[in-house]
Amino acid sequence: MKTEDVKKIAMIGAGDMGHGIAACCLIGGYTVVLRDIEQKFVDRGMAGIKASFDKFKAKGKMTPEAYDSALARLIPMVDIQEAVKDADFIIEAVPENLKLKKSVFADLDKYAPKRAILASNTSNMSITEIAAATGRPEKVIGYHFFNPAVLMKLVEVIKGAGSSDKSIQIAYDIAKKINKVPVIVKKDSPGFIYNRVNIPNGAFLSKILEAGHPTPEEFDAAMKPFMPMAPFELLDYVGLDIGLHSMEYMMQVLSLEYKPSAPLSALVKAGTLGKKTGRGIYDWSQGRPVIDLSKATKEFDLNHMIALQVNEATKLLEEGVADDPKEIDLAMANGGGSPFGPFALAQSIGYCSP
Repeated sequence: MKTEDVKKIAMIGAGDMGHGIAACCLIGGYTVVLRDIEQKFVDRGMAGIKASFDKFKAKGKMTPEAYDSALARLIPMVDIQEAVKDADFIIEAVPENLKLKKSVFADLDKYAPKRAILASNTSNMSITEIAAATGRPEKVIGYHFFNPAVLMKLVEVIKGAGSSDKSIQIAYDIAKKINKVPVIVKKDSPGFIYNRVNIPNGAFLSKILEAGHPTPEEFDAAMKPFMPMAPFELLDYVGLDIGLHSMEYMMQVLSLEYKPSAPLSALVKAGTLGKKTGRGIYDWSQGRPVIDLSKATKEFDLNHMIALQVNEATKLLEEGVADDPKEIDLAMANGGGSPFGPFALAQSIGYCSP
């Protein structure tokens, strides 16, 4: 199969990530089957796609003709066998549970055409292990989009131990066609590129909570002038539970240094998860929190976070996860709000030479 042979994409999982990815594929001209385990989840995903397209059309970013065409190519589905029976490319975006993902991939392997590439949107889990649930590891890849998928540019295209170069290239080409910025992750490694480079900063924030000083607002006030969303604010936005689970996973597969602090664990246990629950580190009940820049701490500055990123990014080069600092910078700049990656930032402040 060649890239141009891919006409129909099946999206397995209609949640926020699933329907966002589906929307991207529709805009790229593909026919998309949106599948979930219950009709109510499918309906919610369909509504999410329409809401995104409504905004695009209202802002003039989508013509009425493109709007109608995209929705006409969207097919809702609950039956997984029917959803994938003639799909060329399948993207899984179910909850981050390895047992669940392997079960889904076993079904995909059973029901999907032998030509089909099976892609997982996992943000952390081993593509090699997921592929082991199938009889086609050469056609199993990682395909990590970022939230919100309709807006964020980065797609990490992850090569598992058995993934073929052809499967990786087709996935890379599709990402380009749907107007994303793909970066190939050449070795299946925890956190891939973006999350791996950022996880030390997550541990850093967790330790600041544990120390009790500076306060999250004081820390964020020092960082806010350099980024659209400050670190603790972003942690709240993504979800404290997501941050906690990522750290727990990294603690298991990388280092005990990533053990979450007691205050972070307590917030999650209490159900105060951030924006999605209305309260986390900040109060989101009235919308995005206002950070008072006059409270900026002098205890830490941006260089501390840059140094943590550079250290971890250097490890990725040493391990062969990526082989070019520019690729890591490309991933980091397009996965978040910063216009520059860690190596470019480090060079600008004299940490490393060109």
